[in-house]
Amino acid sequence: MKAILVKQPGGPEQLELGEYEQPLPNSNELLVRVHATALNRADTLQREGKYPPPKGASPLLGLEMAGEVVEAGINCSRFKKGDKVFGLLPGGGYAEYAIISEAMAMPVPAHLSMEEATAIPEVFLTAYQALVWLGRLQAGEHVLVHAGASGVGTAAIQLARALNAEVLVTASEHKLQACLDLGANKAINYKDVSFDDAVLAHTNSEGVDVIVDFIGGPYFKKNLDCLRTDGRLVMLATLGGGKIDELDLRKILAKRLQVIGSTLRSRSREYQVKLTEEMSAFALPLFESGDIKPVVDSVFDWKDVAEAHRYMEQNKNIGKIVLRVG
Repeated sequence: MKAILVKQPGGPEQLELGEYEQPLPNSNELLVRVHATALNRADTLQREGKYPPPKGASPLLGLEMAGEVVEAGINCSRFKKGDKVFGLLPGGGYAEYAIISEAMAMPVPAHLSMEEATAIPEVFLTAYQALVWLGRLQAGEHVLVHAGASGVGTAAIQLARALNAEVLVTASEHKLQACLDLGANKAINYKDVSFDDAVLAHTNSEGVDVIVDFIGGPYFKKNLDCLRTDGRLVMLATLGGGKIDELDLRKILAKRLQVIGSTLRSRSREYQVKLTEEMSAFALPLFESGDIKPVVDSVFDWKDVAEAHRYMEQNKNIGKIVLRVG
């Protein structure tokens, strides 16, 4: 089969379309003809040799896909040949064919294209895990989502609003309106103002209940200042760096704060299956009704994968960058 290969660890120029052995499904898996996949930060890190795939996973890039079932294992009962499915993968999405555990597959909502469906799994599962499972966000609470216009950010805005929470986000100037259009109550240009001051001003100095953060070190102290008593900080990445100087831990004790770190790719299959089941039960009806939507910034032909990776690394996208396969 055709697949995107990494010639050697390095920049986007190391990506090329080549040949790779087609995967074989086991009795509980589906073989899917991939129509679309999407980019994630993990893809760029893996391309650079900094983020190896989990043991037993495909070494190919691609953590999500949407396509058509061409073969179902003998123990599979939910899907059959010809069904349109999408879902999260441990790897292997940048290829003509991919295998997915039937328990991890979700049906493509009738009115969504394959390009739209593939923009859902990684970001909505990550956002649901952060908001509901880890952040325990409740109706009426306030949540601050950093990088609000990112893939996970756009998903988190919509899920938080569906949970009847008030949503604050940080983003750059040209991305603020997109966040507001998705339902954010307050969008803060982090380049113009100190986000902690803006958050406290918006909340009458009370702060927020939950923060979803991808930046790490540079934001950590301000995040603690933004949290109200019993607040929860969910850290999903350290894109700004992982070290903090002269941190006063007493603030965590005084406000009874919780700092929670998590990744999704390294979680067990059982964890990911349960998360998929719960998120899809909550969100698929909302996708069907149009109350929430995948946010697709751009669609590239997979032959232009290097250009797509360069575009992601420029941080210009609002929502997901998608590859059309085949």
